[in-house]
Amino acid sequence: MKQRYLSRIIDKELELALRSSGAVLIEGPKWCGKTRTAEKHAASALYLHDVKNRKQYLKTLDIDPSILLEGKSPRLIDEWQTAPILWDGVRFEVDRRGGVGHFILTGSAVPAADATMHTGTGRIARLLMRPMSLFESLESSGEVSLGALFNGEGARGVSPLSLEDIAFALARGGWPASVGTERSLALRHAYDYVEGVKHSDMSRVDGVRRDPAKVERLMRSIARNTSTTAKVETILSDVAGGEPGDINSNKTVYSYMEALERIFVIEDLPAWSPNMRSGTPLKQAPKRHFSDPSISAALLEASPESLMRDLNTFGLLFESLCVRDLRVYAHALHGRVSHYRDKNGLEADAVISLRDGRWAAVEVKMGANGIEEGIRNLKKLRDKVDTDRMGEPSFMAVVTASPYAYTAEDGVHVVPIGCLRE
Repeated sequence: MKQRYLSRIIDKELELALRSSGAVLIEGPKWCGKTRTAEKHAASALYLHDVKNRKQYLKTLDIDPSILLEGKSPRLIDEWQTAPILWDGVRFEVDRRGGVGHFILTGSAVPAADATMHTGTGRIARLLMRPMSLFESLESSGEVSLGALFNGEGARGVSPLSLEDIAFALARGGWPASVGTERSLALRHAYDYVEGVKHSDMSRVDGVRRDPAKVERLMRSIARNTSTTAKVETILSDVAGGEPGDINSNKTVYSYMEALERIFVIEDLPAWSPNMRSGTPLKQAPKRHFSDPSISAALLEASPESLMRDLNTFGLLFESLCVRDLRVYAHALHGRVSHYRDKNGLEADAVISLRDGRWAAVEVKMGANGIEEGIRNLKKLRDKVDTDRMGEPSFMAVVTASPYAYTAEDGVHVVPIGCLRE
């Protein structure tokens, strides 16, 4: 029996994309809910991972792939990357039929660049789906809207989440199959996800056989460095071994990380490069993040209870949780999230930039005792940015695990992650 479908923020984006494009591709990590969401909008479906019919599908692909594209529109082509020839078939059918809303494709891996003949530009719209935010899992009250903050509204609300609740939500992750499930079962999914990545997904993405133990060592190093700007050399020093075939070069680390990116397991946070008043050099290194903080928790074997005993690790993973949710909410506003850090150590954990040029700066402070420090840092950043060229920030906010949302006298918002929505 399927779980009740919980609406996703991307639902509205998908509806709009189907009204404006011949086909829509939904990409994202496995288990994040792509198929369930696509099914809600599709009139027919082709499941390429269906073991019962897979042999027949493969024979049909050899004879006439277009047969598999027949069906009521929008037709769902699930995990299309397992049969890349269908990409060009979809593009051709979109051109032949004209109009919009013919196909929805889902994919949990990016195939090699030469696997398809055409990029699909102008025919196939792309949407990125991430694991569920706390608002989508019905855990955030949603009293504070990111869009409303950009429009000049204040912050007011009370988070329903205790610190223990946040520790559990973090370790459980935003996997739809985990949400609303018995606690012990919900916490297993992230461990199962890691097992799947290291034993099969990493090899399937490009056909390169990789030792699961080495994959796990590298992923564990990334987990230890979550929410930091750790360099590849730092990760290499964690995983390098003395045996032939071990990960012993930056090039090999890059190849592993590229494979993890192609299956949407890691999603580093890029650096923001604003126009500055001062000549202080910026640090351009990305911050290390998995697509969901539960992956880090599983690799570190961090339970909700152990996180409560290790607030340093909890704080780093809490930042990753906030980045995940901010990315989901910003995406709905046609925005992107990056981070800021200069050579003097001044930083903002998240900078949200919208297509229309508006921007906002966010500091993440898990405890209430860090709020004042976060406000000071945001003010320093605002004073360094060349606002004549960049414009004033639409807002500045400290995102926290504390219970109350409010706007301080200096105009900086304090927003619990348990109050936020798009």
